[in-house]
Amino acid sequence: MDLSELTLDREGLAAAIACEDAAFEAALREEAYRVKLAAVGPEVYLRGLIEVSNICAKNCLYCGIRRDIRCQRYELSQEEVLATAQVAADLRFGSVVIQGGERSDKAFIRKITRLVRAIKSIDTGDDPPLGITLSLGEQSRDVYEEWFDAGAHRYLLRIESSNPDLYRRIHPDNHSYDRRLQALYHLKEIGYQAGTGAMIGLPFQTAEDMADDLLFYKRFDAPMIGMGPYNPHPDTPLTLSAAPYPSTVRRFALGLKMIALLRLLMPDINIAAATALEVLDPHGREKGLLSGANVIMPNITPREQMVKYNLYDRKTLNASDVEDLKEAGIVIGYGRWGDSRHFGHGRS
Repeated sequence: MDLSELTLDREGLAAAIACEDAAFEAALREEAYRVKLAAVGPEVYLRGLIEVSNICAKNCLYCGIRRDIRCQRYELSQEEVLATAQVAADLRFGSVVIQGGERSDKAFIRKITRLVRAIKSIDTGDDPPLGITLSLGEQSRDVYEEWFDAGAHRYLLRIESSNPDLYRRIHPDNHSYDRRLQALYHLKEIGYQAGTGAMIGLPFQTAEDMADDLLFYKRFDAPMIGMGPYNPHPDTPLTLSAAPYPSTVRRFALGLKMIALLRLLMPDINIAAATALEVLDPHGREKGLLSGANVIMPNITPREQMVKYNLYDRKTLNASDVEDLKEAGIVIGYGRWGDSRHFGHGRS
């Protein structure tokens, strides 16, 4: 396949995803990087990732912190979260992501509200107050409004697959695709920069499914996307079912290709170079940035708890690794919220 033949409709995207020609893939990544520079500039924005808890009420068939899996559970105290957010401020990351297992108990909801308010008051010197992204799963509209009013302004809720049939194959019966979709629209209506994303290289997934994921992002008009390769956890039902999925090399190539295609499809959005890329390649996120991504999320969770947030067998980008990216020529947007230009009225 030649890059000049690429079209950004379903047929063209699926053909590009299915194509395994190295020359085409390299040309696609180079073009996506060129488009990224033109549309959003060279800066890469930092989101200090704080994994607040691995306690989860959901039982997703692929997840290493699913409700029924045996693992050591934890929940960071308010003091631990605020101390960690202060680290992000001191390092001039500009923003934090509060991520955790999905819970809807009142104590947890109120705790997040208090944390969001307290994080907004952290001393950031001459920089703006820390930007806050939440990634805490499906909640009621009232809860989303409470957190938005407290000061959160971005929310990541991954659809995991835009194909309802595939969604059902990787989730238990009590999980609802329609409820997930409704939650995304609630976030958008409230005023969040509502981000989503899907896994890449899942069992049962086709090139057409992945093309549909890209088109779903465009149809939803998402200002930010966090997607990454499927990395199996050894003790989950999906892995234990022995359903086939692409090789490590292929899943990594697909991860870069999906970033590149999305950059061409939606030039001015924020695209994260996901943690999952680093699992498959030691320079995975750097290569993701050179394929069109413009956001990274260094993990600043206290290390003794970080190892318990075991979604899959993973490696993490830590704060100290940002210097390696700088040495590779990556321009870091210190002290910036780095809101999506696609959102229209986000602050920089």
